[in-house]
Amino acid sequence: MELNPLLRYTDAAGRSAGVVLSAYSTSFGLACRLLGPEGRRDIANIYALVRVADEAVDGAAAAAGLDAAAVRDQLDRLERETETAMLSGYSTNMVVHAFAGTARRSGIGTDLTRPFFAAMRADITVAEHTDDSLEEYIYGSAEVVGLMCLRVFQAMPGSVPGHDEELAAAARRLGAAFQKVNFLRDLAADNVELGRSYFPRADAGSFDEALKLKLVAEIRDDLAAARQGIPLLPPGACSAVELAHALFSALVDRLERVPAEELLSRRVRVGTPQKAAIALRVLSRQRLRGRRAA
Repeated sequence: MELNPLLRYTDAAGRSAGVVLSAYSTSFGLACRLLGPEGRRDIANIYALVRVADEAVDGAAAAAGLDAAAVRDQLDRLERETETAMLSGYSTNMVVHAFAGTARRSGIGTDLTRPFFAAMRADITVAEHTDDSLEEYIYGSAEVVGLMCLRVFQAMPGSVPGHDEELAAAARRLGAAFQKVNFLRDLAADNVELGRSYFPRADAGSFDEALKLKLVAEIRDDLAAARQGIPLLPPGACSAVELAHALFSALVDRLERVPAEELLSRRVRVGTPQKAAIALRVLSRQRLRGRRAA
């Protein structure tokens, strides 16, 4: 019997989102492998929409010849398509269609998507952030993504009610930590290529070792707060989030060791062998916990 046309289309849309994830993020891709098939699909669907919007403001649209007004028009259109699909359950844009399915299953609403798109539009117009505008930007660009993922996790089997506030706080801190890490390791591209300065007083002329270490300490505080929420997640999500946390913690360690002036000229990465070793440690802990529970 031929597969229902909508199910076939939805399956293809989910596969397209998986392609976006694998093309743009080895760390999140690796962590997603520790999720079950449905959780893996839903997190990939969220990541794909976020990446499509992010690429529009981070160079792909400009490379295609679009000016700032045209990029904003594309973002506005993408947001409208996303909200329409969240209501109807269908979009001709496969990434949007995949995300909308996840949103409808997991309870992701415009309370999370609208701050995200507002943050993406800020990338078009805001070149230097203040403390207040940075806080708002991090919430919209990263913390709400953590909350979207949390809603997927809370819909998974084994979710324990009664910890919503603690989990939401941890998800926001983890999203904030990831975003700040990206800011710090992308200083060269943001300052030189895109003309942006996310951290106040962290432009090319004033960024020094003291400021770098202050930012690293701030990220470590976020990661420590986020870790408190991991044991409260459903079993199917714990290891994946723990791995993502460990991978970014390793990146923070590397950023701490690299002199501040070098961060203004190159992007710091965690190599594939180290990522694999971290994944093996997380998997070993997962198996040990499983044996103890049995």
